[in-house]
Amino acid sequence: MRAVVLDGRGGHELVDIARPSASAGELVIAPGAVGVCGTDLHLVVGDYPHGRFPVVPGHEFAGRIVEVGDGVTDFSVGQTVAVDPNVSCGECIDCTTGAPNLCDHIVPVGVESDGACAQFVSVPSTITYPVPEGMSDAAAALIEPLACVLHALDRSPSLTGKRIAVYGAGSIGLMTVIVAREQGAAEIHVVEPSPARRAAALDLGADSAVDPATGVDARSVDIAIEASGHPSAVSAAIDALDKRGTLLQMGVVSSEQTIPLRPYDLFDRELTFVGSQSLANSFPAAVEMMPRIADTAERLVTHTFSLAEFGEAIAAAHSDSALKVHLLPNA
Repeated sequence: MRAVVLDGRGGHELVDIARPSASAGELVIAPGAVGVCGTDLHLVVGDYPHGRFPVVPGHEFAGRIVEVGDGVTDFSVGQTVAVDPNVSCGECIDCTTGAPNLCDHIVPVGVESDGACAQFVSVPSTITYPVPEGMSDAAAALIEPLACVLHALDRSPSLTGKRIAVYGAGSIGLMTVIVAREQGAAEIHVVEPSPARRAAALDLGADSAVDPATGVDARSVDIAIEASGHPSAVSAAIDALDKRGTLLQMGVVSSEQTIPLRPYDLFDRELTFVGSQSLANSFPAAVEMMPRIADTAERLVTHTFSLAEFGEAIAAAHSDSALKVHLLPNA
């Protein structure tokens, strides 16, 4: 089968490798759509602490089952499924207390094991979820980023009636806008340098969308959601918080980056800083929600590419014009 392989040093190659088979408890899936996200951009250049190379990327995906391993009784060939890419141990303190995303033994598909940028991928059936009949591959592949947003918001105060600011209008930031509108936020402000992405934020339900040079007023929001991964945006988000405000850090900032911090602000405004990594146990909730927002969410997918166009897909994901880039491995 054809697959994209990353070397962790900025190189990628489309190669022929052995097609996986379904071991006991596994499924083989033919991916229909695979999302490119910020984690993948870090993986391409090797700037992601959990990456294991060489690796076939692709952790946001959905597709059709083509083979069922021994012992799997609740799935069948031909079903359309979406995949939670986090394979955790299920036994450590993190797993047993509701934080499998923090498991020290986690093996994320497409990060530490081969993922879906290939014609076929094998995964444990335990991380696989049927999607509603008739759902498009595009919407089904967006369930994983939706789950990341839902996990983050589970760690935040309720958005209902709150003033929020979203820093970064990439696919995660824009998905946050969609969910915030669904959950009844009073005001949704987006801070984003790209005019095209600011326009998309307004189209998807934001009340305002401004350049970082303008920003939002200091002490004007209840919840600031950082989804860009830029240190300057983190600092700006902190400055925007009103008393008892919450910073929700979703963006993947390089592990070497730091920001200045005034501890007095934590004390004086009683601020709360919350981190959110990946999706924990939110995948079932995302499967349940996606049908309600699918028509809107699908508008995020602005570019699609074949496996042979992986380089073009990465370039598009870096561009101002792309919202969500999908690879179509079996188109």
